[in-house]
Amino acid sequence: MNGVIPKIQKVVVIDGVGGYDVIKYEDYPVPSISGKDLLIKNKYTGVNYIESYFRKGLYPCEKPYILGREAAGTIVAKGKDVTNFEIGDKVAYISNSTFAQYTKFPSEGTVMKLSKETNDEELKLYAAGLLQALTALSFTNEAYHVRKGDYILLFAAAGGVGLILNQLLRMKGAHAIAVASTDEKLEIAKEYGAEYLINSSKEDILKKVLEITNGEGVDASFDSVGKDTFEITLAALKRKGVFVSFGNASGLIPPFSINRLSPKNITLVRPQLYGYIADLKEWKSYTDEFVGLINSKKLNIKIYKTYPLKDYKSAAVDIESRKTIGKLVLEVPQ
Repeated sequence: MNGVIPKIQKVVVIDGVGGYDVIKYEDYPVPSISGKDLLIKNKYTGVNYIESYFRKGLYPCEKPYILGREAAGTIVAKGKDVTNFEIGDKVAYISNSTFAQYTKFPSEGTVMKLSKETNDEELKLYAAGLLQALTALSFTNEAYHVRKGDYILLFAAAGGVGLILNQLLRMKGAHAIAVASTDEKLEIAKEYGAEYLINSSKEDILKKVLEITNGEGVDASFDSVGKDTFEITLAALKRKGVFVSFGNASGLIPPFSINRLSPKNITLVRPQLYGYIADLKEWKSYTDEFVGLINSKKLNIKIYKTYPLKDYKSAAVDIESRKTIGKLVLEVPQ
């Protein structure tokens, strides 16, 4: 290791399965690094819904468990075998354990070097957008290759991924049918590219979809809600439609017979981002596209609110209340 690094840092962990009471802000050892590792001092880290799945036990993890999935900051130490990064480099990366002042990460992993001129606001933007933008980019290219003229059903259309998907669908010339729980959220979705709007709290989603598509149904659905919308998506898809299921906001989808996909030749995919960025070439391709969209101002990352790291519990309450629009970010104490 290079330079003087503290031995103790502040982190956000969960120490059990349950409600918000299992979230703790506490002292934790700074990780030690070896040959090809980086030690990154985080400045901002993005809040994602997936953290609640670990807290509630939907996804297993060892306890105590440091939360977090993405961050941006500065390299403060590197292993002796690292040749592609230098101390002082500003980076954005996808990793677990980012709700921390320091994160250990492999230099050959999913980490991208940023311009030396990158300022704090830009760092925040990369921390806010990296994971969700790469999710949206890879899903619209590989989980379902969106084509011009497609009708796409988009749930949680005013969330972090949803607002990015709205923009990408518009860029690709597709018709985005946005579903959200309030008129305010739908107006934001429209501002970000949605063509058709459905208020799930007072409208029949399936009925509206069939009206919009003249009874045919949609080419694909990007559904991050899970249990509560599974049947709606199945019914809303047209013949040879593609069901992209990528979240459990309302709970896990119950077991079902695969034969139910046969009558309309439906394709059901359950993708995760990591399956699309597993090698360096894929990672570089998608991060280059992301940076290009940000630099050209073609993609806007809407940040709902920035919280101090110690207040993650408040951020968790907010994101799980379904009242937020866009992305939540934590600022890490320096």
